[in-house]
Amino acid sequence: MEQQRIIFTVTNELTYDQRMIRICTSLVNAGFDVLLIGRKKHNAQPLTDQLFQQKRLSCFFQKGKLFYLEYNIRLLFFLLFQKVHIISAVDLDTLVACTLAAKIKSKMLAFDAHEYFEEVPEVVNRPLIQKIWKQVGLWFIPQANITYTVNHSLATLFANMYHKPFKVIRSLPYRYGHVVKQKKEQKTILYQGALNKGRGLEFLIRAMAQIDAQLLIAGEGDLSGQLRNMAYDLALQHKITFLGYVEPDQLKHITAKANIGFNVMEPQGLSYYYSLANKFFDYIQAEVPQICSPFPEYEYLNLQHEVAVFCNCNVNEIANTINDLLQDSNRYRILQQNCQQAKQQFCWDIEEEKLVTLYRNAKK
Repeated sequence: MEQQRIIFTVTNELTYDQRMIRICTSLVNAGFDVLLIGRKKHNAQPLTDQLFQQKRLSCFFQKGKLFYLEYNIRLLFFLLFQKVHIISAVDLDTLVACTLAAKIKSKMLAFDAHEYFEEVPEVVNRPLIQKIWKQVGLWFIPQANITYTVNHSLATLFANMYHKPFKVIRSLPYRYGHVVKQKKEQKTILYQGALNKGRGLEFLIRAMAQIDAQLLIAGEGDLSGQLRNMAYDLALQHKITFLGYVEPDQLKHITAKANIGFNVMEPQGLSYYYSLANKFFDYIQAEVPQICSPFPEYEYLNLQHEVAVFCNCNVNEIANTINDLLQDSNRYRILQQNCQQAKQQFCWDIEEEKLVTLYRNAKK
């Protein structure tokens, strides 16, 4: 039997995309031939060795409308000359090229929605851009043969919007082994993820003036320079460390050493409101209690296993919530014990079976 080849397409940097690394690795282990395509940024780090193939596309434009246009054109021409059985677009920003290539080559098309793309903060306040992305979704998503997303709220919303059933494949980490917790005099708060608008980072940095702890920020993004300048202007640079991009294996060890994970977002657009961030589960696997936005998916999961304390996105509430959790050792211990139970259920080791079944049973 011929080995089926799947090509996944993203617009981000491949090295730090833990979700795509997990997805591609699981499908290779299940017998598929997998290629992951991303973008080549200026000064990009060398690709790390993976079980699957990787390809970066170089673009003259690095952001904005011209980047997306150029990237999709380059991606389309690349796909047209590839042997492939299933072309998988990850979010709307590669969907046009993937749909056209799948139609021209008479291949199956998959759509993997990591988020409610046209409702992210970078788009929601730009009516024309938002209208364009909405139209892309309405035109192209109904043509996909395979559709799935990261949580039940988005699956229901997308099914009603595009009149197609969406499966749920949550973005869970692999199960960690036993985590050894070492007592430290200096407490540590960790944020991991993109440094983008709406992630609550400006509020967290200001809140650090009221918190006796160190803050580690792992990741980069559109606000990288602005946030570093803010920490300096507020004379908080002695309490805040920007780690930059951190490779997944190293990040796992950093997370396990933290006392509290930060996952509080501003209610900017429906994408964040219906989100279920990777970091929610990363903190659980590392047995790290977290402060978290009171959004539907987090409330639902916290009812099953209380692993988080909810907090709205304002400076005083963030400071008070973190301080209360650091000082309440009994509450902290209960949350940590709940993480130990939840990590057995919320892990990729179980979730990947649903992904493999979805692709194995795909029909044109």
